Amino acid sequence: MMTIDQWKQLKQDMKEAAKDLGIDAIGVASPDPFVTLKERLIRHRALGRESGFEPKDIERRTNPSLLFDRPKSIISIAVAYSTKLENAPKSVEGARRGIFARASWGNDYHHVLRDRLSKLEQWLRERVPELRAESMVDTGELSDRAVAERAGIGFSAKNCSIINPELGSWIYLGEMITNLPLEPDEQVTEQCGSCTKCIDACPTGALVGPGELDAQKCVSFLTQTKTMLSDEYMRKIGNRLYGCDTCQIVCPINRGKNWTQHEDLQPDPELAKPLLIPLLSLSNKEFKQQFGHVSGAWRGKKPIQRNAVIALGNFKDVTAIPALREVLQNDSREVLRATAAWALGRIGTDAASEALQSALAREQVDLVIESIQEALVQLEATE
Repeated sequence: MMTIDQWKQLKQDMKEAAKDLGIDAIGVASPDPFVTLKERLIRHRALGRESGFEPKDIERRTNPSLLFDRPKSIISIAVAYSTKLENAPKSVEGARRGIFARASWGNDYHHVLRDRLSKLEQWLRERVPELRAESMVDTGELSDRAVAERAGIGFSAKNCSIINPELGSWIYLGEMITNLPLEPDEQVTEQCGSCTKCIDACPTGALVGPGELDAQKCVSFLTQTKTMLSDEYMRKIGNRLYGCDTCQIVCPINRGKNWTQHEDLQPDPELAKPLLIPLLSLSNKEFKQQFGHVSGAWRGKKPIQRNAVIALGNFKDVTAIPALREVLQNDSREVLRATAAWALGRIGTDAASEALQSALAREQVDLVIESIQEALVQLEATE
C-alpha cells in the first residue's frame, strides 16, 4: 500500500499530467453523500421544475456509495470549449441561419470527455494497478456540477453553471469515482457577488432566483422538446436550434474567454450556424451525416427542424414561404405542420394567407387546424 505522502504525490503528478491528457482542470472530491443537493432535488421535483431528462432516482443521484462499492474519492475534470466562430457566415434575407449553443459546436462532448477520462484512467492504472474506477459524463447519475463544485473546479454560479476562475463557465464536466484515497481539494469561493446579469437576461425568466432554475421554462430545454410550443416560447426561442447561451454570454467573468486548444472541439461555422431552409428537407440519413457528430443531434432531427421553422417565422423572411408551405401541406408530423402554420402567420403577406387557407381546407388534425386558424386571425389583425 502507498503511504499518505505517496498518495499526495500521485495527486500532484495527476494534476501536472492533466494538460497532456487533454484536461484543462482537475480536482478531487470526497465521495460523501450530497445532502444539500438531495434536498434541492426533492424541492425542485415538488415544484415541478425538472426537465424530465434527469435520472429518476434521487438517492442514486446523490449517494456515490449506491453506484460504486466503497468509493474513496471522486476525480472531477473540466475541458474548455470555443465561444467564438472564426469567419462566421452571416444570416441575411433569403439565407437565414439558425444557431447551435456553443456546447454543441465541436464533436459531441460526451465522446470527447469519455476519451479524456479513459486516458486519465489508463494513466492512473499504470501507477496504481489495483485501481477501480467508474467514469460518468452528463448522462451519468451523479450531478457533474455538484461533483465539480465539491472538487474545487469552480463555484456554483447564479446561472446554475460551474464557473472556473480561469476558464469561466465554458467548460464540459465529467467525473470518475475511484477506490483511491486521494485528499479532497478545497472548494472555490463564490464570486458572483451582487451581480444578477444572468437572471435579468434570461429570455423566459427560467432563472427564478440565484442558482434556482425552472427547467420547464429554460430555452435550452424548450429547444430539445418535441411537442408544440406556445406562442410566447416560440417568440423567445428566436433563431436558436439547440440550447441557449444567454446567461453565460452576459456573465462578466466569461467576457473575452475563448478556448481553442482542443482540436476535436473546434467548430465548423456552417454547422454551428446552418442555413435554415435546407434543414427542413433533410432525411434522417442526411441529418445524421451532417450533424450526427455534435451533441445537439441527440434528440434527432425533429426538434431541430421544428426550431428551424420557428426561426424562419421569427425572421419574418418572405422568401421562406414556399418551404414553410411545403411543410404545412406535406409533412407527416403534425407538430411540424402546426409550427409551420404559426410561422406563416408571423411572416404575413397574401402568399402566407393563401398557403394557410389552402392547408385548412385539407387538414384533419385538430392541433394543426387550431394553429392554422390562430395564424389566420393574426394575419387579419395585422392587415
